[in-house]
Amino acid sequence: MKRSSLLGAVALTALLAIYVVVVAVRGVALLGTGEPVGIVLGAAVLVLPFVVVWLIAREWRLAVEVQRMADELAVAGALPVDDLPRSPSGRIDRGAARAAFAGPRADAEANPDSWAAWYRLAFAYDAAGDRRRARAALRRAAALHRADT
Repeated sequence: MKRSSLLGAVALTALLAIYVVVVAVRGVALLGTGEPVGIVLGAAVLVLPFVVVWLIAREWRLAVEVQRMADELAVAGALPVDDLPRSPSGRIDRGAARAAFAGPRADAEANPDSWAAWYRLAFAYDAAGDRRRARAALRRAAALHRADT
């Protein structure tokens, strides 16, 4: 991971932590009113910080696991290479990305228990512009990788 990306992620997480604390303080204040409406609202507001903390922890765990997988693939010389043609603005040619997608998809279908195949499929999805499926494939790769180690 690039240093600036890591610093940006840490900074955003710190800002979100401040926000979570502020929301939690407001929730506690609402609970302290003693009014039924305040108590219900306070309890509802306090749920939000727990959900946010869980989501942030989940994303950091995935990021760490993705980096471990990338490191292992790099050592093995099997890291996916981004050699797709790009427009002058730097965007990947979607047609070329779709054409290159067939190989990683076939590999993942042939090797459904291979975290490396799912990792490469995730980056093929990303290049093709399907971020939702890319994240799902990364999560599957991470789960298989954790089970493998």
